[in-house]
Amino acid sequence: MWALSAALGWIVLWAAQVVWFVVQPSRGWLHLAVAAVTVVLTGLHVGVVPLWRYRVHRWEISPQAVFTRTGWLVQQRRIAPISRVQTVDTYRGPLDRLFGLANVTVTTASSAGAVQIVALDSEVADRVVEQLTDIAALGAEDAT
Repeated sequence: MWALSAALGWIVLWAAQVVWFVVQPSRGWLHLAVAAVTVVLTGLHVGVVPLWRYRVHRWEISPQAVFTRTGWLVQQRRIAPISRVQTVDTYRGPLDRLFGLANVTVTTASSAGAVQIVALDSEVADRVVEQLTDIAALGAEDAT
């Protein structure tokens, strides 16, 4: 899903380069240089980025908190205490549905914003939502 999503973004740039070539064909060397750079960047974005995301992005749910790790060069680790959970939402976009995936957003009483767990198998996402709901219900008297 991440590879297809990345590829769709590059289609716009490729189309713009084709239009540029049709409108101004006299600069063949420049078109070739820009196309070569675009091929390399497309290959990196479509081939490397999804693998990197798969290796770096992690999540875990315990009875005490929701843990996530995301990032590229700078990695961010978020810990959201269960007692601070306000809502748990599931989002399935068109590409998510195509691949049978879903995203879970855990909104907390934090100024840092919601914690997101992305690209989960739909069944896993449903279990995560159910698990978070059950855990939060156990500590409902502690919620803020």
